Amino acid sequence: MPDDGRILNLTESAARRIAELKRAERNDALMLRIAVSGGGCSGFQYGFSFDDKINGDDLTFRRDDVTVVVDDVSLDLLAGAEIDYVEELIGASFQVKNPNATSSCGCGTSFAI
Repeated sequence: MPDDGRILNLTESAARRIAELKRAERNDALMLRIAVSGGGCSGFQYGFSFDDKINGDDLTFRRDDVTVVVDDVSLDLLAGAEIDYVEELIGASFQVKNPNATSSCGCGTSFAI
């Protein structure tokens, strides 16, 4: 966790789902990487992937037995956000509740600041 006050919260549901995915991959070293890139409907988009390496500009956040990795630039756009895993009738997905976003699109993966 960074010591500059930037935080990222992971819900119990998200941590549980990440742990399930790690077990399915049979790789305890996997971490969920969250990145923000330009693009999408609203200007920026979230990207989710698994990684087993921490780069020099990465910051890590832990809950239970899982780790989330975010690069320093993405964390500027995600500071204070909550990562959740939601199961609904239309499907299940990781969702970001980002207090820095001024608007987002209907797909939930794109936002503007």
